[in-house]
Amino acid sequence: MKRAVPFLLLPLGFLPAFAADIPGGGITPDHLSRHVRVLASDAFEGRAPATAGEEKTIAYVVDELKKAGVQPGGERGTWTQDVPLVRAQVEGAVSASLRIGGETQTLTNGDDVVLQSLSPVDRVALVDAPLVFVGYGITAPERGWDDYKGADLKGKVAVVLVNDADFETDAPGAFDGRAVTYYGRWTYKYEELARQGAAGVLIVHETAPAAYGWATVRASGLSPVFDIPRPDAATYHTLLRGWMQRDLAVSLFKRAGLDFEMEKRRAQTKAFTPVPLGDATLSAAFDVERDQVVTRNVIGRLEGAQRPDETVIYSAHWDAFGIGEPDAAGDAVRHGAVDNATGVAAVIELARVFAAGPRPQRTLLFMALTAEEKGLQGATFHAANPLMPLAKTAAVLNIEMLSPDGPTRDIASWGKGRVSLENDLKRVAEAHGRTYSPDPNLEAGFFYRADHFAFARAGVPAITVGAGLDRIDGGVASGKALRDAYFARCYHQPCDAWTASWDARGQAQDVALLYALGREIADSDTWPHWLNGSEFKAVRERSETERK
Repeated sequence: MKRAVPFLLLPLGFLPAFAADIPGGGITPDHLSRHVRVLASDAFEGRAPATAGEEKTIAYVVDELKKAGVQPGGERGTWTQDVPLVRAQVEGAVSASLRIGGETQTLTNGDDVVLQSLSPVDRVALVDAPLVFVGYGITAPERGWDDYKGADLKGKVAVVLVNDADFETDAPGAFDGRAVTYYGRWTYKYEELARQGAAGVLIVHETAPAAYGWATVRASGLSPVFDIPRPDAATYHTLLRGWMQRDLAVSLFKRAGLDFEMEKRRAQTKAFTPVPLGDATLSAAFDVERDQVVTRNVIGRLEGAQRPDETVIYSAHWDAFGIGEPDAAGDAVRHGAVDNATGVAAVIELARVFAAGPRPQRTLLFMALTAEEKGLQGATFHAANPLMPLAKTAAVLNIEMLSPDGPTRDIASWGKGRVSLENDLKRVAEAHGRTYSPDPNLEAGFFYRADHFAFARAGVPAITVGAGLDRIDGGVASGKALRDAYFARCYHQPCDAWTASWDARGQAQDVALLYALGREIADSDTWPHWLNGSEFKAVRERSETERK
């Protein structure tokens, strides 16, 4: 994202007109920017879970929540909730090679492939495992879709496409057109191929359907991976998992006598059946260092004045990707400024202004969640071990990746959630002279990539709110260009950093709207709800009697 002139030199004409109605001096750009500047500094080492960077992050957020005037909302009267995780890190060199047609090709981890494992082993050793193309790797009976057709994958490595079968088709089919479904997420593919008995998975990386470049795959894939402790980890995870470059896949298919694009088109139909990639095999060997760690969610609480057992949650994830490989400038800290120090800053400031004003009728929880970048682990753990009943949690307003590029006419939410909160956000935005933009990039699958999804799966009405694209300075074209540039260059990279040219006026606008929306829900006796067509509606309805 472009860095404009310093916001402190700009007029504040685009701050929301209702800012005077917000207690505690309102939401200001300088307060938000100060939090981001600290959290994204080198001293916080990229805020990776279970590192010294976590300790600094937790200490900072707790201190700011104390100063904000809210109370501890964690376990046993503390500010935190422990989240136990298994951490797995490739240790030492990775040996990997393809053999096809009597010839062996050595693969470089990080360049040709990215390999990792969450299986409960100390060493991964695959020797000449046959490669099988399984299309998009989806089994969805409710959509009449099965990519496996009973194929035996035991001892084999599945090569699978990212996204789902509608992404590149001319017309919408079984998977909602270009709006990616959960079946398109890489997490689903790993889980499903473990259920199918595969020894390994290689997802073919393509930038458009993945919604990020290889640099993001490399940065994420070479970092430690995390999971909740599982008694069935040996069957829940394949022995080997990872990604492969598209060019490598095209070459592999060609040597197997197949055309990659033709096989992809075949995979976009219900008639697809798995196909062996000739006599191709994969060999891979590397050590895995595994340990159990405890990371933490941070939770502040403002008890409701009339219905304290009912809850509204503001959340954002505090973690980023820690220290990785140096970029061209020699910077190895993946600062996570936009993603997601901006969200944490918003949660802190919302806690401050709510605490400064009249107490809401419902209880408010202010959460900084851990390990989102490791698969929504902190949110998932909290949803499974809630500190307030989920049946009486009215809404989760999750905050992600607010813009450093100045004010916009609109505010957006991620994905198409089929939830009344989207209409509520639209109404509140319009009441304050702004507009609401549905997610303009449904094919990226952001609905399944943010912490609100963990709560949604448990039935709680939830959305993730982020920046709009219709910039006051340059309109949608400018906003889209800045967003695309950010994802191409800085997403999960060291250049996602705070600079002196940061323009946080748009962030202040957005957080002020979130205050208005949260205040409305917290002072209401009505319940946000899932709309018809939502896969979470039935889950929520099962707890209906608890809200009477």
